[in-house]
Amino acid sequence: MVKSTIIARVADGLPLAASMDDEQAESELAGYKSQAKAIFKKLNMQSEPMCSIESGPYYLHYLLDQGVCYLSICDKSFPRKLAFSYLDELAKEFTMSYGSEAHKPNLRPYAFIKFDTFIQKTKRIYEDSQTQHNLSKLNEDLRDVTQIMTKNMEDLLWRGDSLDRMNTLSDRLRHQSEKYRKDAWRLNLEFLYRKYGIPIAIVLGFLLVLYLRFKFF
Repeated sequence: MVKSTIIARVADGLPLAASMDDEQAESELAGYKSQAKAIFKKLNMQSEPMCSIESGPYYLHYLLDQGVCYLSICDKSFPRKLAFSYLDELAKEFTMSYGSEAHKPNLRPYAFIKFDTFIQKTKRIYEDSQTQHNLSKLNEDLRDVTQIMTKNMEDLLWRGDSLDRMNTLSDRLRHQSEKYRKDAWRLNLEFLYRKYGIPIAIVLGFLLVLYLRFKFF
């Protein structure tokens, strides 16, 4: 299930809103919330737009949208597709409610804490992955979560890995995919030419002879 949610500005990591968690959750998740703040400091506009970061018994899933980061701390057993569907719903509502206000200078931390009302309502909807709503979300082919980068928190925070490197890797994979697609198209074209090139050339030559014969004779 979704344990906690934090919304922050990408440009400077300023927290804009968060879920109001009970004392037990606050105590259990204190360390993971600190990790979330460390993630915000590493983000920029070139970072991966979606990522899952493994940390202990949880995943920290984040989604970037219009310069705002939506991050949720979830149990590892909670389906990733639901986690990102949840974050997507938050992003749409937050953008509609506050829009450009989130990017105003001199905002105080948690300036939009009232958004917790929507967070809690949406969180309750997603609590049970077996409800009809969530089963429908799981069956919808809206997002291929296998393409979302997965990172280990230890690598990210203590071994110097960056979220930018993930973006570079993703760009490289996309470039290689495009290259392989073009190579496959070229090979298919060569195959068709070897298989049908000569017969087509003969037919075209025959048609040209017929055209010239009827045109000039």
